[in-house]
Amino acid sequence: MSKLNYRNGQTSKKFNTTKAILIAISIVFILIMLVVPMVAVITYALQNGIGTYIKAVKDEYTFKALQLTVIATLSAVVINTIFGLCAAWTVTKFQFRGKQLLTTLIDIPFAISPVIAGLIFILTFGRIGWAYDFLQANDIKIVFAVPGIILATIFVTFPFVSREIIPVLNAQGKDEEEAAALMGANGFKIFTKITLPHIKWALLYGVVLCTARAMGEFGAVSVLSGHLRGKTNTLPLHVEILYNEFKLTDAFAVSSILVILAVIILIIRNIIEHKAKKAGEC
Repeated sequence: MSKLNYRNGQTSKKFNTTKAILIAISIVFILIMLVVPMVAVITYALQNGIGTYIKAVKDEYTFKALQLTVIATLSAVVINTIFGLCAAWTVTKFQFRGKQLLTTLIDIPFAISPVIAGLIFILTFGRIGWAYDFLQANDIKIVFAVPGIILATIFVTFPFVSREIIPVLNAQGKDEEEAAALMGANGFKIFTKITLPHIKWALLYGVVLCTARAMGEFGAVSVLSGHLRGKTNTLPLHVEILYNEFKLTDAFAVSSILVILAVIILIIRNIIEHKAKKAGEC
């Protein structure tokens, strides 16, 4: 008995040591890769005083870049939320030919570089694209214009909502919906009363991830924007321009806006995760 207790004590000690090492590695990694860079951005942005910082943040081009970032982000979130709900419900609740192809296509933005995505839109809607003559005839601008920015943002973010909802709907099954349908409930009522309560936390989590990705998008937007200051520059592109012009303090000041927004989104995400876990326990 004493030998067994001794072995259990040794095993417990090794487990605690391993746990401590893993926790230490995680903390060090987060400090180096996340906390230190964020603190450095804020510190560098404020190194010339709060007056310089406020001037950079209140700059006309910064405000227009922020405005375009918000427009592109809201557009992407609204459209991708609608698409994500429809795609997830279709994939999980119905059987049809091409179902596997649809789920594969949803994942394409995860596999393609954002820069390549931007080039694809250039080849489609640009001067050498097959749709250029139609767009020109109808005075529609996509490339080097705001619609192109929105289109690129939607493309790189559209899997996030659906990919959060699909596993939850698969786990839920179809029994409750089928029972409601047999009792005479229509599709809208089934969705709002049965499906939506089950997926609300996954939906909110997907929306938060989509928002974060949309705000920070650079590659696809950079290719399609043309870098027209005050017209097609989002915040990440505006930061790049300021940095290339050696306006480092201004660049870090504008970067701090993205850092602050990222922290806010992170807090919202953690709240949603906590609520979802609490709801699951109940």
